[in-house]
This record gives sequence, C-alpha cells and structure tokens, in this order.
Amino acid sequence: MTTTAVQNQNKQDSLFDSARLRDIVSFMLEEAKRKGATAAEAGLSVEAGLSVTVRLGEVETIEHNRDKGLGVTVYVGQRKGSASTTDFSRQAVSETVQAACDIARYTQPDEYAGLPDAADLAQTIPDLDLYHPWAVTAEQAIDLATEIEDVAREYDPRITNSEGAYINSHSGQRFYANSLGFMADYLTTRHSNGVAVIASSGERMERDYWYSVSRLADKLEDSKSVGEKAAQRAVQRLDAVHLKTQKLPVIFQAEVARGLLGHLIRAISGGALYRKASFLLDKLDTQIFPAHVRVDERPHLKQALGSSPFDNEGVTTRAHDLVSEGVLQSYVLDSYAARRLGMHTTGNAGGVHNLFINHGDQDLDGLLKQMGRGLLITEVMGQGVNIVTGDYSRGAAGFWVENGEIQYPVEEFTLASNLSRMYQQLVAVGSDVDTRSSMQTGSWLIEEMMIAGD
Repeated sequence: MTTTAVQNQNKQDSLFDSARLRDIVSFMLEEAKRKGATAAEAGLSVEAGLSVTVRLGEVETIEHNRDKGLGVTVYVGQRKGSASTTDFSRQAVSETVQAACDIARYTQPDEYAGLPDAADLAQTIPDLDLYHPWAVTAEQAIDLATEIEDVAREYDPRITNSEGAYINSHSGQRFYANSLGFMADYLTTRHSNGVAVIASSGERMERDYWYSVSRLADKLEDSKSVGEKAAQRAVQRLDAVHLKTQKLPVIFQAEVARGLLGHLIRAISGGALYRKASFLLDKLDTQIFPAHVRVDERPHLKQALGSSPFDNEGVTTRAHDLVSEGVLQSYVLDSYAARRLGMHTTGNAGGVHNLFINHGDQDLDGLLKQMGRGLLITEVMGQGVNIVTGDYSRGAAGFWVENGEIQYPVEEFTLASNLSRMYQQLVAVGSDVDTRSSMQTGSWLIEEMMIAGD
C-alpha cells in the first residue's frame, strides 16, 4: 500500500469511530427525552470516498468526499417533528433536538405516528460481509479510468467521441437508535467503474455506456470488458430505422426489465396503498402474474448490494415472497403505512433489500428464438408510467428481431400497454440476470404491446 493510500485509510478509519458515533447518537436521544419527547429515534451516517473521471485521455474531476449527517425524529404524544444537522458538536446536536421538539409541538396529532413495536426490532445483527474498503489512490484510479476509456475508443473507428470513464470507491457507516433501547450500526462499501462513448455514421451519432458495481473492488468487471461492451453497444445502435404502428411481442433486456420490477414495488408500497394511488390496491392474494412467476426478497445475502440487517426503523429484515405462483402475497410496508392499512410492518422502511424474480433456463438468445419476430427493447425514456392506473407509455429504442435473430436497430417509437396486462402477459424471464442492482432480473419476454411508430 502506498503512503498516500495509508494516509487515506487512516483518515477513513478515524471517520468510522464507532464508540464516538455511538456516544453522539446516545446523547441525541438523551436530549430528546430531557426536552420533553415521549419517544425519539436518531439516524447517523458517515461516508468517505474517491471519485475520478477521465475524458478523452484527460483528467476531468478528482473528488475526495467525507460526508456526515445526523437526524432525529421526536414524538410528543402523537405529534411528530424531525430535524437534521451535519455538525456533531454537543451544542449543535442539542439545538437540532430542540428544533425537532418545537416542530412536533406545532404539528397535528397523527394516531398512526410513532416508533415501531419493540417486538419487531432486530434482536441480532448478522455480519453480512458488506465492508471491503479499496485502498486505491487518485493516481491509480486515473490510470484505471484511462484504460477503460482507451479500450472503448480503440474498439472501432466509428467510436468518435467519449463522455468519459470513471472510477468510484465509497465506504460508509450507518447508525440507527431509538428510545426503545435499540442501537445498532454496520459498515458498507460500494465500488464502481464505467464509461460512455459516442459512435458516428455519417451525420448520425449514437451514445451508449457500460458499468459494473460491487461491494468488492476485485469483483468489478475488468477494464477491457467494460470498455468493449460500451463501445459495442454504441456501434450496434448506428443507422437505426423507424417502425410502423403495430402490435408485437417484445423483450425487455435485463437492465430495462429491472424498471418493471421497480414499478411493481412502487405499486405495492404502503404510501401508494393508503393514499389509494395504486393500480394494485386491494390485490393481495390476487393473481397478478402467470403461475410460473415468483418475486422474493433476500435481505441477508452476504456481500449483496441491497443487503441490510435491519430497515430504516431498526425493524429486522427477513426473507419473504412478495409474489408466489403469480399471486401477490405481501405488500411493502413500514410501521406507519402498516398501521394506516391495519396490517403489520414487513421490515421495508427505506425500501426493499435484494429483490429477485425467478427465471428459466433460456438466456437472451434463447428468448429471442422463442419470440421469433418482435422487438428487443434496450432503452426506455420519458415518465409515462401511471402507478394509479397502471397505464404504460414510454419512448423506446432497441432492435428488430426476425426468425429469432437481431436484424437492425430501431428508434423513436412508443411502447404502450398497461402494467397489469404486461405482468399477466409475462411469458418468460431469461437467465441473463443483471446483478448490478439490489433488484435482480433477467430479460422479460412479454406477449404483446402496442408499438406506436410512423
């Protein structure tokens, strides 16, 4: 390890001082009680990292960050107030607690407000192996980013420009505590690399990118793989044609299909449900996918991007099915939403943790052959998804498929359907699982969608 790397690691270790941070959180809760709060919770986070970007062989940015934040929510009876600070001094913490208490005294009582039930709090904190710091210096990160960009730019003469390559490495620590006696923390790391390039043919240009992300630096894709994939994707998009309006089967490539899982989670999240703003309202125990579909959450996978021993309320996270045999089995609830709905928290304050949809044995090529004729969707754009009604209408780009083979790129068309129909018409999920997110899926083959073109 170089001298610079050792110095950076020492600074990081001093930032993640568990005893000092625990003392700060404890003081905040004590102050809340002293100032008249009947209950309180505090969250603290610290983060350190390095981000480097290189464009056209020149360094564009080098950023070292050391961020921290501390927030408190107090309850005065059923009245709630929140405040936050980045100053960890005793005076600042005391003033922050006072601000939260002042807010609480002026808010309306909410019968559903309050801490989670003590029985739901995590009793043990499993080691999920989420902390793997990378002792990379700025100079080394620059070299790696430059190598990625060079690979991409040299891949094909039609690669004529670059939006830059990057290396990111971040470490963080999170504390959560409440007046029920819960206090716990855990450390995490997240590293990534990537590049975006532009391909040209005549006067037409196309942009595309590739990246990888992992808790462990040595599990990132190598420079050659990242650079070549980005360049290949950009070149493949050149000379795209327009489509006529028609109905066709479509395949959403894995990284795009992930968005369809995201729409599902939005629709079954507590906030949308108690506001009656979801097309899946009152659909619990209802068939919403074909019987071959299972969607489940696995929050305790070691080294996974979405793993967490407890949620944002300290409630224990647990593995469970959201969809089983196509039937909606569970909503996604924090304690507040659960009370509003007359249900029980699912340990999802802050979102889901490692979501999976089961897949078949066919990779993307197999799905293309199964589809025969239709569209492979590689990009969607726009905000045309209505979670209240399920209506889906988004601009898209991709490839025309004939006889199970990609023929040519297509662009500037609109995909239209309804999420309920799309979920019911999910024919198959591919084995080409994209692992670069806490929501993991392969490509989706959907029976039919309206394609609005020329």
